[in-house]
Amino acid sequence: MRTFILLQSKKRLRAIFVIFLILLALVVGKLFHVQIIKHELLKERAEANWDREIPFGGMRGDILDRNGDLLVGSRLAPTLYFMPSQNKDIAGAARALADILETDAAKLEEKMAKKAYMVKLAPEGKNITKEQSDEIARLQIDGLYTGVDFVRHYPKEELLSRLIGFTGYDHQGLAGIEFAYDEILSGTGDKIRLYTDAKGIPLPHVDDGFTTGKKGSSVELTIDSRMQEVLERELLQAMEKYDSTQALGIIMNPKTGELLSLASVPTFHPADYQNVDPSIYNRNLPVWMTFEPGSTFKILTLAAGLEEKVIDLHNEHFFDPGYVMVEGARLRCWKRSGHGDQTFLEVVENSCNPGFVEIGQRLGGKKLDQYIRAFGFGQSTGSGIAGEAKGILFSEKSFGPVEQATTAFGQGISVTPIQQVQAVAAAINGGYLFRPYIVKEILDDKGETLQAFEPEMQRQVISEETSKQVREALESVVANGSGRNAFTDGLRVGGKTGTAQKVVDGNYKDGDYIVSFIGFAPADDPELLVYVAVDSPKNASQFGGVIAAPIVGRVIEEIAPMAGITPRREGQLEKDYRWGDTLTHRVPDLTGMTRKSVRGQLYTYQIEWHGSGEKVKYQLPAVDTLIGVDDVIHVYTE
Repeated sequence: MRTFILLQSKKRLRAIFVIFLILLALVVGKLFHVQIIKHELLKERAEANWDREIPFGGMRGDILDRNGDLLVGSRLAPTLYFMPSQNKDIAGAARALADILETDAAKLEEKMAKKAYMVKLAPEGKNITKEQSDEIARLQIDGLYTGVDFVRHYPKEELLSRLIGFTGYDHQGLAGIEFAYDEILSGTGDKIRLYTDAKGIPLPHVDDGFTTGKKGSSVELTIDSRMQEVLERELLQAMEKYDSTQALGIIMNPKTGELLSLASVPTFHPADYQNVDPSIYNRNLPVWMTFEPGSTFKILTLAAGLEEKVIDLHNEHFFDPGYVMVEGARLRCWKRSGHGDQTFLEVVENSCNPGFVEIGQRLGGKKLDQYIRAFGFGQSTGSGIAGEAKGILFSEKSFGPVEQATTAFGQGISVTPIQQVQAVAAAINGGYLFRPYIVKEILDDKGETLQAFEPEMQRQVISEETSKQVREALESVVANGSGRNAFTDGLRVGGKTGTAQKVVDGNYKDGDYIVSFIGFAPADDPELLVYVAVDSPKNASQFGGVIAAPIVGRVIEEIAPMAGITPRREGQLEKDYRWGDTLTHRVPDLTGMTRKSVRGQLYTYQIEWHGSGEKVKYQLPAVDTLIGVDDVIHVYTE
């Protein structure tokens, strides 16, 4: 019996020992699995419980002009982060920081004492200067960290502000190009990972981590910032001179649809948008504003009339008594006494309303409406610019004889400036309607092209021969007609004036006009198309030919070299003298002449001598330049 009991005990001990060995093997296996096989996974999970991230602001992509000049970039602007658990004297830290940040110490202390593992000291410590950051670093405040952040940098200050727009507190695009291309421009920020215990104390056995972000892509515009500077300067001067409420301008390459300048004034600084009336930064006038175009619209009626061969510019006459009767309505010409007998070229030169009513009637309402829509009116141009309007045309049912007549000379309809520019470009470039566009390329953070945008021709509206006739007629307008103030010697400018009475609450407002001019150069092969409109000008006759035409002439003259246009007088129409014009003459060739011969033959000119020699070596202005009778010719001797 005792032997049986002993045997049973040995079996039990052996079983327990085997079970112990099995359990030990399981424990060792588990430890091997945890510490060796799943080490990295479990370490990551543990670190996730320990880590505290300090985010760095994402660096947005740049906005560049067509030549690669920086319009908007990003500038380093640090932001402060504070871990309350790591500092035993929060009140003292708040007082020291408040002095540098120029803020209230009590409010800052309240923020720093929050029961949170990390506090972003914003707005007091957001986007601080480098000088402030350096001064704070010298304080060696426990628990205070400086995160990298960025703010938008505007090297050209207010230039293009209403087109480019701005970003908000969180670097998100809120207006303009910044808004329309926000997803492309946005970058992902770097991050520092700090490892602490539950109390926020750094863990000495774990190295801090760093995650690299990615800069946003850059947007290269079709805009030429040099041309933009010229146009904005002229518009701002016009606003001041004529005490106008606002002004706008567009420069386009009529052969491609590239927008070289898009200007609205008054302007604002994008970094200070919060202190600006929203009606300024929310309205990009060249695409947002709609108004009656006035006589600039006559270009399209002319093009349609020539294409359908219902008029002959040179061999057909029209008599203007100063008005025309349509369905019992008296539609007047701007010249109340009328222009009398004219060729249709003179109808164009004089911007004669009854003459254009005649063209519209010969076309017929249906055909005129077809051409207007074919030129792109009544719908968005598809430029991709935020806030673009569509304008308003008469419906087919409402397009009666009177509406047809007024539309023919640009009254009763509502269009946008960019629609007018698109349509006139087609009228002068051979008849091809190109979609206006503002973005040239999308570039990655290394400057490599991700996407390029090319000219997009939508359709041909008129023939090249008709387009040539339109160009010739509009050059004659500048040389001999209502656009004479845009004449630029050597550049062969063509164009058309526009004077539109403003409509308020459905009624025309007396004495309140939008005056405009659209011009192009060279007239025989247009490379530049410039449109300018001035809203509610004062202190001058409210006509496009008086106010807007000289602005366009000056702009074209200054930007022509930027577009590679060389002045040439070959084929240019001479500007006829009219009463009130400044007397002009062409500069004679004085080179090689002696002082005696110059004084003997050219006594009517003002000559200023430079140098002590006897013979003229060179002169300014150049030979054959058109100058006023009171201008001075500078001659330089040997």
